[in-house]
Amino acid sequence: MHLQFSFIIPVYNRPDEIKELLQSFEALNTSVPYEIVIVEDGSSIPSNEIIETYSKTLNISYYFKENSGPGDSRNYGMKKAKGNYFVILDSDCILPENYLDEVVKSLQDDYVDCFGGPDAAHPLFSNLQKAINFSMTSFITTGGIRGNKKSVDTFQPRSFNMGISKEAFEKSGGFGKIHPGEDPDLSIRLWDLGFKTKLIPEAKVFHKRRISWKKFYKQVYKFGLVRPILNAWHPKTKKITYWFPTFFSLGLLMALVLYFFSVKFFILLYILYFVLAFIMALVTNKNITVALLSIVAIVVQFFGYGYGFLKSTLAVGVLKKDPKQVFPELFF
Repeated sequence: MHLQFSFIIPVYNRPDEIKELLQSFEALNTSVPYEIVIVEDGSSIPSNEIIETYSKTLNISYYFKENSGPGDSRNYGMKKAKGNYFVILDSDCILPENYLDEVVKSLQDDYVDCFGGPDAAHPLFSNLQKAINFSMTSFITTGGIRGNKKSVDTFQPRSFNMGISKEAFEKSGGFGKIHPGEDPDLSIRLWDLGFKTKLIPEAKVFHKRRISWKKFYKQVYKFGLVRPILNAWHPKTKKITYWFPTFFSLGLLMALVLYFFSVKFFILLYILYFVLAFIMALVTNKNITVALLSIVAIVVQFFGYGYGFLKSTLAVGVLKKDPKQVFPELFF
């Protein structure tokens, strides 16, 4: 199969981010032709001037539309694209120079209609960004679901670094109106249609993620809200592991209470976990500040996700309320 690649990038009020991403496109070391489709999702701070600068060296198509969310903007871009295989990126990503060649090599060796790639922290990222990246990608926190080489046929690609064939997009209808959660929802629907997904470990991107504790908490809180909704939509995908952040958070609170009643065993277990996480973060980043911040990031991630998951489970799973009425901020 001859693959024609179109990169699909929605952007919303982030011209500085799109500038860094386009710079990384210029640095790609590849002979594979491609186009870039940028969809401005109703931004009040548009990126047109920056995109115009790079249009002289890159094959860019730029579209401006009313705000309708990242999922719908990706669908819009894929409808406009000329390629037969779409690579979807978030605007806060930076590509390594070998990215596209790794994608092509993997698809030629073992073709699938949808793939995902892992994310990593760029050496120039801030200590906070590196700590958040560790918390979001480490085996000790998320089980390595964003970069587990064993997850081949059941890997759920994330839309910050995701590929999908034109055929799979057309048959599935693309992304839904929920956000976040639109990417696992699409993966599950693709499986139901008989398409396979896989991880391409070598096709990593440098992903900035959120750059403040407040924004990070809000992000993982929404992740927690979304998961019970996806479980309700796709019951066969339910897993007990989705409860882990909630149990972890409630257990930590209970351990602190018991400590004041001279029951120290449980708090010691948590201390042991945090020490292990600190050592792993230190080995990974070789920076003691990042290792310390990683502990904070883990707590923020687990409490944010755990609270959101519990709240949504009670509303959607137990009380059977309509997610769109209870959590309108998740839908476009």
